[in-house]
Amino acid sequence: MAAPGDYRVDTLVSGLTQPMSVAFLPGGDLLVTEKRGALRLIRNGRLIPQPVAVIDDVFDGAQGGLTDVVLHPKFGDNQLVYLAFSGGTAKANSTRVARGRLVDDRLRDFEEIFRARPEKDTGVHFGGRLAFRQDGTLSVTVGDGAQYREKAQDLSSLLGSVIRINEDGSIPADNPFVSRDNARDAIWSYGHRNPQGLVVDSKTGKVYATEHGPRGGDELNLIEPGNNYGWPLATHGVDYTGAAITPFTEYPGTVQPLTHWTPSLAPSGLALCRRCLWPAWEGDLFAGMLMGAQVQRVRLLPTGGVEREALFEDVGERIRDVRFGPDGALYLVTDNVEGRVLRITPVGGQE
Repeated sequence: MAAPGDYRVDTLVSGLTQPMSVAFLPGGDLLVTEKRGALRLIRNGRLIPQPVAVIDDVFDGAQGGLTDVVLHPKFGDNQLVYLAFSGGTAKANSTRVARGRLVDDRLRDFEEIFRARPEKDTGVHFGGRLAFRQDGTLSVTVGDGAQYREKAQDLSSLLGSVIRINEDGSIPADNPFVSRDNARDAIWSYGHRNPQGLVVDSKTGKVYATEHGPRGGDELNLIEPGNNYGWPLATHGVDYTGAAITPFTEYPGTVQPLTHWTPSLAPSGLALCRRCLWPAWEGDLFAGMLMGAQVQRVRLLPTGGVEREALFEDVGERIRDVRFGPDGALYLVTDNVEGRVLRITPVGGQE
């Protein structure tokens, strides 16, 4: 294991208003989402004052906001940028996905392509992470809305699911529930609580997600088609009151997490090292933690177990997003009213 002194932490940019996620543009620029609905541009280490876009329909109350940004896999040809956000009002809101073309530092031809149904009247548990799969389809996480946790087991609802859509928002014909009556055909997996981390392994194509448990039971899952990940039938956590949600940590027909964090560390953004600046980390997962104010490195062992390591606790801030950049460095987005984008690089010898 590497020691904290083996890393250099540089502030790439500060002065962001509750940043949520980051994406890397060709040529070295970065896009950053802010909770309030602004999409910002970082160029040459400086935050451009004028936003690339401001999403008017963002509901940023409580846990809502502009939660994620990703580029189309063929961005160099089509300039398409995809955004996840919570939209609507306090009484009727939902997780949504929209896209637009980045032209002359402005987002144009903006259109909504997905909206989770049913709408809800809670300001929490939106999920709201995006990841393009190797087949060109887009995965989107949708939270359970908290008070509607039973909907995570209801295939007629998109709450508490990971969904899979085509790049234009249409439904792939091979989604697992397309031909099932009374089931939403966008669902790829279900039984999730509030999945705020999502990554696709560029080597294997496997999809991983982290999700918040209640008090305990934060999870890392391998997301596979048609799987039921158990919430709220089974959990390693308890309710915030201390009351039991269920007597089961396992339940027939549901999938156990690869690992869980109990007590909770509140996982958010998720990344995976492929040819990053740390050869010893190849294939490892990195989960940003809000409550834990750290990054958890997770190594999946051939035996089926895991190794975990806490990193960057000396930063002393909640970590909202974690991404490896094209340069192999690790980038962190801190969850503050005045947030930062940090760049982590190794110093000294490589492992």
